[in-house]
Amino acid sequence: LLKNKEITSEQLTRAVLERIEQIDNKIGAYLTICSESALEQAKAADLVIAKGDVSPLTGIPLAIKDLICTKGIRTTCASAMLDQFVPPFDATIMEKLNRRHAVMIGKTNMDEFAMGSSTEYSAFKPTRNPWDTERIPGGSSGGSAAATAADMCIGSIGSDTGGSIRQPASHCSVTGLKPTYGRVSRFGLVAFASSLDQIGPITK
Repeated sequence: LLKNKEITSEQLTRAVLERIEQIDNKIGAYLTICSESALEQAKAADLVIAKGDVSPLTGIPLAIKDLICTKGIRTTCASAMLDQFVPPFDATIMEKLNRRHAVMIGKTNMDEFAMGSSTEYSAFKPTRNPWDTERIPGGSSGGSAAATAADMCIGSIGSDTGGSIRQPASHCSVTGLKPTYGRVSRFGLVAFASSLDQIGPITK
């Protein structure tokens, strides 16, 4: 739709932000919502699309797990200890997403420091499964999986050490991938177990 100019990234981003406003109080997928910067990124993406310079991620609203460093935007790892931590740099994956003019909608909830498998153990709030809010979304990337399943983003980024992308993806009926170790740079990922951690995507 973006490539065919049937919609704009700004329209898509506004629709996602409206969806978050409507239902995230029931789901608890997000810790930080970046409305203003997301709309700025979307407008920039529309200019790129108008020139015909489109990558598969240009203008796409994505949610980012809150242990991936984002320059100027707080990164808490769902821990009260890092409640006010604002990284001075972007993780490599964020640099690459920014170069492709993806839109970052916000930072998603997780088990604190990725140590859990239910997203009940965030310092701030639990995340609920959008298909049944009495059930867990899995974890530790539960916020990313729940946001994707509930149409509060088009896709999301999580991290997986021992199942933290794959398990919540299965709980929320979406698709998650743990890439081969080394395929995706871990620079800027707050580590749990450096020899196992991997950043990967969650989508429909």
